[in-house]
Amino acid sequence: MRMLVVASIAAGAATDAHAATRSDAVSAWNANAGDAAIAACLAPTNNPLHESRLYAAMHLAVHDVLNAIDRRSRPYAFATRRRLPGASLDAAVAAAARDALVTLLQQLPAPFSDCAPAAVASVESDYATALAAIADGPAKNEGIQLERAAAATILAIRTGDGADTPLFDTAYRQGTAPGEYRFTPGFSFAFAPGWADVRPFALRDSAQFRAGAPYAVTTKRYAADVAEVKHLGGDGITTPSARTAEQTAIAHFWLESSPLQWNRIARTVGARLDPWQQARLFGLLNMAMADGYVGSFETKYLYNYWRPVTAIREADSDGNPNTSADPTWTPLVPTPPIPDHDSAHAVEGGAAAE
Repeated sequence: MRMLVVASIAAGAATDAHAATRSDAVSAWNANAGDAAIAACLAPTNNPLHESRLYAAMHLAVHDVLNAIDRRSRPYAFATRRRLPGASLDAAVAAAARDALVTLLQQLPAPFSDCAPAAVASVESDYATALAAIADGPAKNEGIQLERAAAATILAIRTGDGADTPLFDTAYRQGTAPGEYRFTPGFSFAFAPGWADVRPFALRDSAQFRAGAPYAVTTKRYAADVAEVKHLGGDGITTPSARTAEQTAIAHFWLESSPLQWNRIARTVGARLDPWQQARLFGLLNMAMADGYVGSFETKYLYNYWRPVTAIREADSDGNPNTSADPTWTPLVPTPPIPDHDSAHAVEGGAAAE
């Protein structure tokens, strides 16, 4: 798997001048990518699927261009025997990030394509600022030239990867039996049911780590879960909740896009790493999260399990004597238009933390 390729560390310590290089370029472009995702209307909540793909491709381009300057890890895709130890690290990182981000932002589907020009402008502004801080000369030029090949290699690999799958499927067939997914309140579509067919970055296929089936709706464990959500998950307005103020704050904290949030966490964790270590960290992190969504959506649409809001409102029809319906039950935040099992937020949190 490419994950293992990226994770493999080349033998021997670097001995050239770059060994002592300190640069914030990798971390800075991670933050710039988050700003671009927000400008593109992907983050903080609307479309973490394309957001995760955006970060992963960008950071693999950055990873590979740094290892073309000084090989410290095996490259993911771009390998060259030509070494440019004098190339500007900051120029190479900025140009690799810029090329990957701009290309992928310009490929976003509607309605996110409407926000893409603002996102591209954000990236171009960051790029101009980064280049202006680097002295003109051969080192800067070499860094820019090297990145073009690295970014182009990653972008070529992701071409035709299935990420153009329809996002808003209004014709998705809703279930009718107990436990089967129905559209959630406020939505008339299922979101990205074809994302399981997007080519992973590292997984063998989307079903490689498929989660087990959810509880049958007639079981006591299922009834216990329904009771817990019903007791704690209400909005506190239409539906009373026993949730504490701290629990509400925690819920709102984790509501944000997982890719946006976990990259912010990684910038803090990796602040003292050198650029090559940061590039490896962000590359692994974002491949894991991008593939996490591919795997999670395979599981979600395989089991096609109804959401708690549906389960609680229609509990009188589930055949379980230990549940009772509340037709007006309203959750703390709107329920996403995707099947319930497994939890993509849990998948992303587990993969990112690991």
